[in-house]
Amino acid sequence: MAPAVGRSASMIYIGLKECSRATGECAMIDVLIAGGGYVGLSLAVSVKTAAPHLAVTLIDGAPGDAWKKDERASAIIAAAAQMLDVLGVWSGIEPEAEPIRRMVITDSKTADPVRPVFLTFEDEAVEGRPFAHMVPNVALVGALRKAADNLGIEIRQATAAAGFKSGDHAVSVALANGETIEARLLVACDGVRSKLRDAAGIKTVDFDYGQSGIVTTVEHERPHEGTAEEHFLPAGPFATLPLRNNRSSLVWTERTRDADRLIASDDLVFEEELERRFGHRLGALKVVGGRRAFPLGLTLARDFIAPRFALAGDAAHGIHPISGQGLNLGFKDVAALAETIVDADRLGLDIGSLAVLERYQSWRRFDTFRMGLTTDVLNRLFSNDITPVRALRDFGLGIVDRLPSVKSFFIRQASGLGGQSEPKLLGGLPI
Repeated sequence: MAPAVGRSASMIYIGLKECSRATGECAMIDVLIAGGGYVGLSLAVSVKTAAPHLAVTLIDGAPGDAWKKDERASAIIAAAAQMLDVLGVWSGIEPEAEPIRRMVITDSKTADPVRPVFLTFEDEAVEGRPFAHMVPNVALVGALRKAADNLGIEIRQATAAAGFKSGDHAVSVALANGETIEARLLVACDGVRSKLRDAAGIKTVDFDYGQSGIVTTVEHERPHEGTAEEHFLPAGPFATLPLRNNRSSLVWTERTRDADRLIASDDLVFEEELERRFGHRLGALKVVGGRRAFPLGLTLARDFIAPRFALAGDAAHGIHPISGQGLNLGFKDVAALAETIVDADRLGLDIGSLAVLERYQSWRRFDTFRMGLTTDVLNRLFSNDITPVRALRDFGLGIVDRLPSVKSFFIRQASGLGGQSEPKLLGGLPI
């Protein structure tokens, strides 16, 4: 934890409280963040960049090098890239990022010899910036960790929060190792199965889709030219997303029982099933990454806040990957919560009070529920093989493809640049 401006050399650290030898008085942590993924890290960096005097600490139950083993990649929309640029980390990410220059949507069965293209997006959200980039998770988290280190943010690995108790002036957080930390505000970024959300008594809306998303990386013979494709199949969408060096990241939705079978199958069977869905447009395919399946469902927290407590990222919302917006919803949470905290601090307000945190909740809850509903409807509409429904949805996609102004609207919405009251960071402005 970096010393604040004006601290004397007589200050020493005891646990996570800063104490004076002369008086024995201790100052608590300002913001304690539970979860060391991209949401927790970007929140810590956002707050510390805008308010260096605030004491920000991050605790993470995973081992220190666990993030280096993540083979996945994520779509970063233009607004999130602007935010990362303001935070000074995009320059470290961009060399590993692949721009998505074109998005193609098709709808057919696996056995269909021809896959008609019903909708194509080919535009830039803002001058000189594609509407999204594909970024390896290792590059994203690595750049954020480097920024956190440079800002003096303390990151405590293999240290999970077991529970907490909120008081009038502080929240007392019990760690699994028996330690206790006091903070003015606790933020849970501990995933869709958040234990801290449960400890806060926050209820969720949950639905299991009976689907799993298979994630892997393939290498192909011909270049993808920055094209992403979403192929709607009866079991769910099959998305191919461009990476650097003639590679693509796959998010392959199947019914859970079929996904489990595919994950357990040998390489020959897996690659044969993959090729049936991927097609031959990019030549010969080779799986170059590990393969994992993740259960898909809808989880929406009914509240985003409690006294001295806030949810962000997957702890607040888990949605279907059909729109590629899950990670970016987390970045929107970060931008809104960081601005809420920093503005309240500048006004001399209590950053952990419900009155302050209500601004964050009102900023994010409706947008999150809207996106959750949208992905739920899209998944139900496209993950089926009912002939009249297929005809209706294909007709609708064809109509949109012929309306440039409507396509431009969808592109700006997908890029995160369509809102009028977005947080400053998403607009490329410092807090």
